[in-house]
Amino acid sequence: MKEPTTSPINYNRYKCQCNIYIYRRSKRMTQDKLAHLVGVRRETICRIENDKFVPSLELAIALSDALGESVNTLFTLSIK
Repeated sequence: MKEPTTSPINYNRYKCQCNIYIYRRSKRMTQDKLAHLVGVRRETICRIENDKFVPSLELAIALSDALGESVNTLFTLSIK
């Protein structure tokens, strides 16, 4: 039986839009406070908000819990 072939996923086709800044500010939360709640450094939050770093799924879920929003609300994928 022949193995099914799959094309590799082209991750460069997608853009991840981060909305953490909007929801963090709406809750009057500092980057320091959010970083403390999820167990990362403030610089990590800054890099995520400035689209310099895409968090792991584990961190995205922790951010979702800390901000009380769904992961899909905090991060939106679109095709470039």
